[in-house]
Amino acid sequence: MHAEPLTASPLGGTGDDFVLAQWVAEVGDHWIAPLHVHHDDDEAWYVLRGRLGFRLGDEEFEAGPGSAVLARRGTPHAYWNAGDTEAEYVLVMPPRVATLIEAIHEPDADIPALFEAHASELLG
Repeated sequence: MHAEPLTASPLGGTGDDFVLAQWVAEVGDHWIAPLHVHHDDDEAWYVLRGRLGFRLGDEEFEAGPGSAVLARRGTPHAYWNAGDTEAEYVLVMPPRVATLIEAIHEPDADIPALFEAHASELLG
């Protein structure tokens, strides 16, 4: 399977072990993802440009271009654009997390119920 560029279409899906998606985070004082936990799934980011801020458990830090971050299953995490320019990154996730992300962006989504249905939980 080939996806070029990743911003147009993720690579991988429900029948695969992981999904890659390239995203751009706008500048602004808001979460890209609020504090949450995936009980059974890992999630990782690779920063291409800009800066992302992360909270993993009790630790907060920033990651710049070329940095990679891994949130292991069971680790509460959140992330945001930590810079004054757009941040571009690749998100590596299992299909269950990809499906969750797609579902929570639907109009009138019941966010807490969707997190629960995908072995995840909002914490903040």
